[in-house]
Amino acid sequence: MLGRINHIAIAVPDLARATATYRDVLGARVSQPQALPEHGVSVVFVELDNTKVELLEPLGADSPIRSFLEKAPTGGMHHICYEVEDILAARDRLKASGLRVLGDGNPKIGAHGKPVLFLHPKDLDGTLVEIEEV
Repeated sequence: MLGRINHIAIAVPDLARATATYRDVLGARVSQPQALPEHGVSVVFVELDNTKVELLEPLGADSPIRSFLEKAPTGGMHHICYEVEDILAARDRLKASGLRVLGDGNPKIGAHGKPVLFLHPKDLDGTLVEIEEV
Protein backbone atom coordinates (compact mmCIF):
# COMPACT_ATOMS: atom_id res chain seq x y z
CA MET A 1 0.00 0.00 0.00
CA LEU A 2 2.73 2.50 0.90
CA GLY A 3 4.70 4.02 -1.91
CA ARG A 4 7.88 6.02 -1.66
CA ILE A 5 8.71 8.58 1.00
CA ASN A 6 7.36 11.90 -0.18
CA HIS A 7 9.01 14.00 2.52
CA ILE A 8 10.29 14.16 6.07
CA ALA A 9 9.03 17.14 8.05
CA ILE A 10 11.04 19.10 10.59
CA ALA A 11 9.37 21.63 12.89
CA VAL A 12 11.47 24.79 13.25
CA PRO A 13 11.06 27.86 15.45
CA ASP A 14 12.35 30.23 12.74
CA LEU A 15 11.58 29.30 9.14
CA ALA A 16 13.73 32.06 7.61
CA ARG A 17 16.78 30.99 9.62
CA ALA A 18 16.27 27.30 8.85
CA THR A 19 15.77 28.08 5.16
CA ALA A 20 19.01 30.08 5.07
CA THR A 21 20.91 27.23 6.72
CA TYR A 22 19.70 24.63 4.22
CA ARG A 23 20.14 26.95 1.23
CA ASP A 24 23.31 28.91 2.10
CA VAL A 25 25.25 26.52 4.32
CA LEU A 26 24.18 23.11 3.04
CA GLY A 27 23.77 24.23 -0.59
CA ALA A 28 20.30 22.75 -1.06
CA ARG A 29 17.54 23.91 -3.41
CA VAL A 30 14.79 25.40 -1.25
CA SER A 31 11.30 26.40 -2.38
CA GLN A 32 9.64 29.71 -1.64
CA PRO A 33 7.75 29.88 1.68
CA GLN A 34 4.12 28.85 1.48
CA ALA A 35 1.44 29.66 4.10
CA LEU A 36 -1.07 26.87 4.72
CA PRO A 37 -3.62 28.41 7.11
CA GLU A 38 -5.90 25.34 6.99
CA HIS A 39 -3.02 23.32 8.48
CA GLY A 40 -1.71 26.09 10.76
CA VAL A 41 1.78 26.13 9.23
CA SER A 42 4.13 27.95 6.92
CA VAL A 43 6.42 25.63 4.97
CA VAL A 44 9.35 25.44 2.62
CA PHE A 45 10.58 22.32 0.86
CA VAL A 46 14.23 21.38 0.65
CA GLU A 47 14.40 19.57 -2.68
CA LEU A 48 16.75 16.58 -2.77
CA ASP A 49 17.38 14.09 -5.56
CA ASN A 50 15.58 11.25 -3.77
CA THR A 51 12.97 13.05 -1.61
CA LYS A 52 12.13 16.34 0.10
CA VAL A 53 12.53 17.77 3.58
CA GLU A 54 9.66 19.98 4.69
CA LEU A 55 10.52 22.73 7.16
CA LEU A 56 7.43 23.74 9.19
CA GLU A 57 6.85 26.87 11.25
CA PRO A 58 3.69 27.64 13.27
CA LEU A 59 1.10 29.85 11.59
CA GLY A 60 -1.57 31.18 13.93
CA ALA A 61 -2.32 30.64 17.60
CA ASP A 62 -3.93 27.22 17.07
CA SER A 63 -1.05 25.73 15.08
CA PRO A 64 -0.25 22.12 16.03
CA ILE A 65 3.40 23.03 15.48
CA ARG A 66 3.23 25.58 18.29
CA SER A 67 2.55 22.89 20.90
CA PHE A 68 5.26 20.69 19.36
CA LEU A 69 7.79 23.52 19.73
CA GLU A 70 6.73 24.15 23.34
CA LYS A 71 7.95 20.63 24.09
CA ALA A 72 11.00 20.89 21.80
CA PRO A 73 11.88 24.62 21.54
CA THR A 74 14.80 24.10 19.14
CA GLY A 75 12.63 22.03 16.78
CA GLY A 76 12.91 18.48 15.56
CA MET A 77 11.47 15.80 13.34
CA HIS A 78 7.71 16.21 13.19
CA HIS A 79 6.42 13.58 10.74
CA ILE A 80 7.17 11.39 7.77
CA CYS A 81 4.96 11.40 4.66
CA TYR A 82 4.41 8.34 2.49
CA GLU A 83 2.75 8.30 -0.90
CA VAL A 84 -0.36 6.21 -1.56
CA GLU A 85 -2.21 5.68 -4.84
CA ASP A 86 -5.75 6.00 -3.43
CA ILE A 87 -6.05 7.91 -0.16
CA LEU A 88 -9.65 6.89 0.55
CA ALA A 89 -8.90 3.19 0.03
CA ALA A 90 -5.76 3.57 2.18
CA ARG A 91 -7.77 5.35 4.90
CA ASP A 92 -10.42 2.66 4.94
CA ARG A 93 -7.86 -0.15 5.07
CA LEU A 94 -5.89 1.54 7.86
CA LYS A 95 -9.02 2.23 9.93
CA ALA A 96 -10.19 -1.38 9.45
CA SER A 97 -6.79 -2.46 10.81
CA GLY A 98 -7.32 -0.36 13.94
CA LEU A 99 -5.19 2.68 13.12
CA ARG A 100 -6.60 6.07 14.04
CA VAL A 101 -6.89 8.82 11.44
CA LEU A 102 -6.56 12.29 12.94
CA GLY A 103 -9.14 15.02 12.42
CA ASP A 104 -12.52 14.18 10.98
CA GLY A 105 -11.12 11.39 8.78
CA ASN A 106 -11.60 13.30 5.56
CA PRO A 107 -8.57 14.27 3.48
CA LYS A 108 -7.44 17.89 3.36
CA ILE A 109 -5.44 19.42 0.56
CA GLY A 110 -1.75 19.57 1.48
CA ALA A 111 1.16 21.75 0.39
CA HIS A 112 1.51 19.90 -2.92
CA GLY A 113 -2.14 20.45 -3.81
CA LYS A 114 -2.97 16.78 -3.19
CA PRO A 115 -5.17 15.07 -0.56
CA VAL A 116 -3.45 14.20 2.74
CA LEU A 117 -4.34 12.50 6.03
CA PHE A 118 -2.42 12.08 9.28
CA LEU A 119 -2.29 8.91 11.37
CA HIS A 120 -2.04 8.89 15.16
CA PRO A 121 1.56 8.52 16.35
CA LYS A 122 0.56 6.19 19.20
CA ASP A 123 -0.49 3.64 16.58
CA LEU A 124 2.81 3.88 14.68
CA ASP A 125 5.55 3.52 17.28
CA GLY A 126 5.55 7.18 18.31
CA THR A 127 5.83 8.59 14.78
CA LEU A 128 3.25 10.92 13.26
CA VAL A 129 2.63 9.63 9.73
CA GLU A 130 1.12 11.55 6.86
CA ILE A 131 -0.17 9.85 3.73
CA GLU A 132 -0.49 11.76 0.49
CA GLU A 133 -2.28 10.65 -2.65
CA VAL A 134 -0.13 10.72 -5.77
